[in-house]
Amino acid sequence: MVVQDIRSNVVKLAPQPGQAPAPVASEVKALRRIIAEDPDWSLATVPLLKDIVINHIVDNFEKNPILEKLYPKDKRKVLDKIAAKIDVHVTADLISDELYWKRCCKSKYPICDVTNHGGSWKRLYFEKYLENLIENFVPDKTSDDVITSAIPLCSNYVKRLKICQLLPPVKETPKPGANEEEVSDAGSEAGSESPDMDHFEFGILLDKLPHLEEFQVTYGVRDCGMNFEWNLFQFTQRDCLLFAKAVKSCTWLKKLCLHRSKVDDSRARVIVSNLLDHPTLAEVDFSQNCIGDKGARGIAKLINNRCPNLVSMNLCDNIIRHEGAKALAYALTKSSTLKSLSLRLNRIGDVGGQSIAKALLTNKVLESINLSCNELTEPTAAIFSQVLIANTSLTTIVLAGNKIGPDGGKQIQEGMDANSTVTRLDLRLADAGQESEFCIEQILKDNQEKSRLKELERLKSAASTYSKRP
Repeated sequence: MVVQDIRSNVVKLAPQPGQAPAPVASEVKALRRIIAEDPDWSLATVPLLKDIVINHIVDNFEKNPILEKLYPKDKRKVLDKIAAKIDVHVTADLISDELYWKRCCKSKYPICDVTNHGGSWKRLYFEKYLENLIENFVPDKTSDDVITSAIPLCSNYVKRLKICQLLPPVKETPKPGANEEEVSDAGSEAGSESPDMDHFEFGILLDKLPHLEEFQVTYGVRDCGMNFEWNLFQFTQRDCLLFAKAVKSCTWLKKLCLHRSKVDDSRARVIVSNLLDHPTLAEVDFSQNCIGDKGARGIAKLINNRCPNLVSMNLCDNIIRHEGAKALAYALTKSSTLKSLSLRLNRIGDVGGQSIAKALLTNKVLESINLSCNELTEPTAAIFSQVLIANTSLTTIVLAGNKIGPDGGKQIQEGMDANSTVTRLDLRLADAGQESEFCIEQILKDNQEKSRLKELERLKSAASTYSKRP
């Protein structure tokens, strides 16, 4: 620094005519100025002590997390600066800020749709975190501690699990130098397929997630590529039994989805036997499996009031024929809760279709029925015309992909003339005739408008009732 005294520069001048006398030296203020040697130096660049402390907290947050004792403004600064990769064992119960968890989700997962997770970023993070642990779990190789240590962190936030793959145990490769003849003989005795392989056991997990409401799982492997083997998609008997027991223990579950897992009749009956009288289960999805008539008879027990809160059953893309359809039809006559049933892409034929249609003549609860692609023809359409006249609860009927024909289309049109509740009737690729389809479409538009006005009136009535409350 260079300090310059400017008092020496004060010059005493004699007063000129008409001017005031110059000030004396004692009246001149001593002025000093500091000239910095660094031309870029400024007092504003010196950080505040508070900022230094906050930066120290941020740098050491994982080892010594300090957050709750800070003022809200300082807490916000810390949350904005700490790394998104800090161990969740530190942040799980400490941080509830949604902006922080949004930053964590964006940095870890390429696709984040928070609407599928109740609008909560923290819930999204921990649901995906637990899903990834399960999907990458290798039986007999990965320790159970990987899952059990994560349960306390996730249990308060996980409401939905969507498991898209389950890995089987790793096959043991033959030791080098083994006798090739012995290996081939052993393979021939065991058969062409490898021994059954068991997957992750959900029994150690589900009953420890007290907020779990939706559980979706597929027994298979994603992106196996050139390593494809049928055994990678095997749902063993032991898998089935352990899965059924785990779901039974989760007495607060509301939606169960087990699809694309080769569930056959025997496995379906094992699962159903453990779901009977489940206190909260509302939706069941067994789509894209191998369930036939015997399995359908077991599932009919669930519909027949043995699952008191069941409102939706999806059996799409199975191999159910007319015998299984008859069992389901009988269950519909007894059901007082089921509102949606999907039998799309099965093989129930006219015998099964007529059985279900006759059941709908007495059923007053079901609102949606999907029988598309089931080899139905005019006889089934004739009974559905009676259903349209007698049934007042159905709002959605899907008969697409069947061979209804022009005569069947006319019969359904006659039924629609007397119906005021159905708002969706799908006859695509059913050869129902253009004239019939046009007339049915006009009736559907009228029913949709009536439904809209009815709902509007209901909302007005509810609002009026609410406003009158003290």
